[in-house]
Amino acid sequence: MKKLSFALAALLFATPALATVRIIVEPSGKTATIKYATDGEKVRAFALDITVDKGAILGISDFIRGESTQAIPGYGIFPANFARHISVDPDTGEVAQWDVNDYTPVADPCDPGALGGLGTDGITVEMGALYYPTDDASPNAPLNQGTLFKLTLSEEANLTVKLNETRGGIVLTNPDVPAVVSLPEAATIGIASGGIVAPISSEYAEWVAVGKPLCWTYPRQCHGDADGLKEGNAYVGNNDLAILVAAWHKPFGPGIAFDPSWLCADFAHDEGGNATTGFYRVGNTDLNRLMQFYLKSDVPADCGGGLQP
Repeated sequence: MKKLSFALAALLFATPALATVRIIVEPSGKTATIKYATDGEKVRAFALDITVDKGAILGISDFIRGESTQAIPGYGIFPANFARHISVDPDTGEVAQWDVNDYTPVADPCDPGALGGLGTDGITVEMGALYYPTDDASPNAPLNQGTLFKLTLSEEANLTVKLNETRGGIVLTNPDVPAVVSLPEAATIGIASGGIVAPISSEYAEWVAVGKPLCWTYPRQCHGDADGLKEGNAYVGNNDLAILVAAWHKPFGPGIAFDPSWLCADFAHDEGGNATTGFYRVGNTDLNRLMQFYLKSDVPADCGGGLQP
């Protein structure tokens, strides 16, 4: 990891400019892949507004975090959330950890010019690229075309992507190059349910292996919401704790009687135990998830991306 202080400052305070960039939406089931393509000029950052005409945008996935590298190129710096979730050592300029759960490209709805956020009909996404060397010919620069992220919708809807000029629009490494932004392939794109064509989530295989529990598709399930219901002002409360207690360390495996509803308390989507003592789906990792948001009103609605019944 190299020193980040000056490079991050350049990214966060760069002057916005238009670029020769196409934004493309590719639908698949109730998900949408948001892609970009440029004719050669490198884009340093995107600020986009994504809206649907029905339902809500439930989750965002398939984005990278951190620096762009030759092995994993892309836009993993999120200016809207950088100061909230990422710590930079003041002496070394190094970031200890990029892979922070709440560090996502979705801007907080309280940020100036940002849309309502996950769980509503519109989100604002900010993504930038940080790489060394910093010129366009750098082997670590993002590719001239690729995937920015994927979205999961609550229902069939028309999805539209626009530039958020208030928060920067598109930032180019060379703002003096004249360019045009092309958005026809991202305007009023129909996203219709049609089943999963291919796995679109890192948790998809795990979900299939345990029988595709519907509760895993709840937008806050991975944060401790076992029943998908709100209790007062909180989504994670006593009802969810009771479901977890009922499922605690219940044996799980081939030929073992297991109540499928217990999987709703498998918030971490992992397996505990071992071959000697037996395996189970609900344990300490799930309790930790629940306690993080227990009786809190601000539970992120970013679970279930790519998991469709």
